[in-house]
Amino acid sequence: MDLDFGWLLTLFAIGFIGSFISGMVGIGGSIIKYPMLLYIPPALGFVAFTAQEVSAVSAVQVFFATIAGVFAYRKSGLINKQLVLYMGIPIVIGSFVGGYGSKFLPDSAINLTYAVLALVAAIMMFLPKKGQEGDSAKLQFNKMIAGLSAAVVGILSGVVGAAGAFITVPIMLVVLKIPTRVAIASSLAITFISSIGSTAGKVMGGHMLLVPSIIMVVASIIGSPIGAKIGQKLNVKVLQMVLAVLIAATVVKIWWGILS
Repeated sequence: MDLDFGWLLTLFAIGFIGSFISGMVGIGGSIIKYPMLLYIPPALGFVAFTAQEVSAVSAVQVFFATIAGVFAYRKSGLINKQLVLYMGIPIVIGSFVGGYGSKFLPDSAINLTYAVLALVAAIMMFLPKKGQEGDSAKLQFNKMIAGLSAAVVGILSGVVGAAGAFITVPIMLVVLKIPTRVAIASSLAITFISSIGSTAGKVMGGHMLLVPSIIMVVASIIGSPIGAKIGQKLNVKVLQMVLAVLIAATVVKIWWGILS
């Protein structure tokens, strides 16, 4: 793969933009970076990545983006440890299974898995949210639903190299009734745990690309904390709308590519 400056700059821009948004709205960034990595390089005349390569690079990037995001939120008091525990353990097991299992899947199956996940997430983001803003330490939620949903999301998101935050956030908001800011902060911690499994699975699957992964990681470490700082100051409704619009736009693009 040609390591010219334009190619490296394109990868850095994709990584920075995706990580900035991920830090701001509490997602790992794969919902945005997966289609960007898939479509932007060939559109600019560079060699296209395969879906396997994109999912592997995404997995590594999400790992570092969420570390940076969690670090930015560490003193906010918004990360609910019980929620992270009940969703983090099932999701890391599921994401490892999905990450390693994806080596046996064709590119079309990986893209279809991503498209279905994103479609579900988009629908859920437009459903009414009943969670009340309040003290994160006093939250009550259904632990069985939290655990089961995390395990399923882990397997599916591991396939596409995501950590599943783009669907765990909607699940927290709509199903578990978690307050928006707590869901965003806690999802970064859950996503970090999940990305350990999906990254390990992708590395063992043999689809890792060193240079693109390093570029995306550097961009993530810079972009994610900046987004997290801005996200803490934005109106909750604005954050929900940003997330909903991003997911919906991505869904349209991915399904258009599959069906056309």
